[in-house]
Amino acid sequence: MFDGIAWGRSDVWIAIAVLVVATAATRSTFWLIGHHITIPRRVGEMLRYAPACALAAIIAPDMLMEGQQIHLGLSNLKLLSGVAATLFFVIRRNMLQTIVFGMLVFTGLRLLHVFQ
Repeated sequence: MFDGIAWGRSDVWIAIAVLVVATAATRSTFWLIGHHITIPRRVGEMLRYAPACALAAIIAPDMLMEGQQIHLGLSNLKLLSGVAATLFFVIRRNMLQTIVFGMLVFTGLRLLHVFQ
């Protein structure tokens, strides 16, 4: 799997070490100095929505784009599955069930599309 990497070269190990340090520094900053910094209440409220926004930014292009164009038609199985999963979540309010339901709908739609 890693046949193309020259593990004996020092620049590979330096790059790995730099990435380890950078990752540790960025991940541990709030753990090390977080108790010394007071985040305003308004900023804390806004940060609650950051994971949902990040997730939407990752999922929305995959659901809406086909190649380089936006595809909003009924033949967009990912979009139909996403809409069904969203409606399911509004009714049930259970994230795990929503994921399972959305994948079942997507699989069902793909199978229907293949056998037509």
